[in-house]
Amino acid sequence: MDNKHLKFSLMCITGVLLLSTISTPAMATEHAVAGFTYDKTGIEISPAAENIDIATLSSDYTPIPGFNNIGIADVETNLLIRKEASESGAILGKMPKNSGCEILETDNNGWTKVKSGKVTGYVKSEYLIIGQEASKLALEIASHIAVFNGDGNLRVRKDPSIPNDDENSNVIDSIAPGEEILVLDPLVVTYGEKINKWVKVSLDGDDSETGSVGYVAKEYVDLSYKLAQAHTMEELQLGPGVSSRRANIVNYAKKYLGYRYVWGGSGIDRLRDNRGVDCSGFTQAIFAKYGYNLPRTSREQANRGTSIKSSQLKAGDLVFYGSKSYINHVAIYIGNGKIIHASNKRDGVKISNVFYRTPVKCVRIIND
Repeated sequence: MDNKHLKFSLMCITGVLLLSTISTPAMATEHAVAGFTYDKTGIEISPAAENIDIATLSSDYTPIPGFNNIGIADVETNLLIRKEASESGAILGKMPKNSGCEILETDNNGWTKVKSGKVTGYVKSEYLIIGQEASKLALEIASHIAVFNGDGNLRVRKDPSIPNDDENSNVIDSIAPGEEILVLDPLVVTYGEKINKWVKVSLDGDDSETGSVGYVAKEYVDLSYKLAQAHTMEELQLGPGVSSRRANIVNYAKKYLGYRYVWGGSGIDRLRDNRGVDCSGFTQAIFAKYGYNLPRTSREQANRGTSIKSSQLKAGDLVFYGSKSYINHVAIYIGNGKIIHASNKRDGVKISNVFYRTPVKCVRIIND
């Protein structure tokens, strides 16, 4: 449904219609607790396109707002971005499959200069989709997302309402500032409520194929369409004081960055063959490689090892998410405030901030 809306919003004159911007200012309440540092991810495809010369539109050009010359990574896993146009050039970052970039310099001896997120460098031209083909693909693969635009934490509620007797009774999770949430329905209206406009969202979780469904107040989020972007090498750093065993596990997990997410998928063969695993299937497969036998579900995995505080996290520890004490998602901490996890159908295996949602529990499996 979302991709159809995106296509419709961009087809006008020669088949491209442009929607007006959907954006709301940050509000004061409906979010509480301390905020967390956040590095935004994704390249935005806004519902509005500004400064487009209508006279230049033709049947072979589909403007993609946010891009002057869009490129999309045509790889199964990750496209390396290098400092120089050479196989020996230092690796600056990695573009996951179907992530977007701005083409800065067109093909030159098999290399193209691009900018994706915080990374600017060179990629092999043969692994880049460009031109009208890239524009058409962007309309198909961009995801409808909501970005929390306030301070503190944004409450995600089980129902589109705030109970009068206990305003926290239907809160299932909280989202850190700037974090992105997948949108299932951009407008759910309720009546007779102080806050009556809601966005139906999906949180990462192994309860169902769509994750955990919840609602956030529309006035505290900005809606847009986005493509994934490159990960910097700094985001992939482990941090200080990491044992070789922990480093091996984390580096092995990062090998599968960009691989597919499939709800219910498990097993090292499915992971290796890129046939898709879910969050607990991912952690189970990674740890099995190094002799750790984790159970199948995130809830069962949370009962293994030793519980630790989030302040004690080391690369290779497990972080669990869910609703209050109920656990339905698991990730591997990789250091420097980051986790790697099989997230959802949109992103697959990705890197996020450890506090992108509020952790329910942290567990140490590796005793060293």
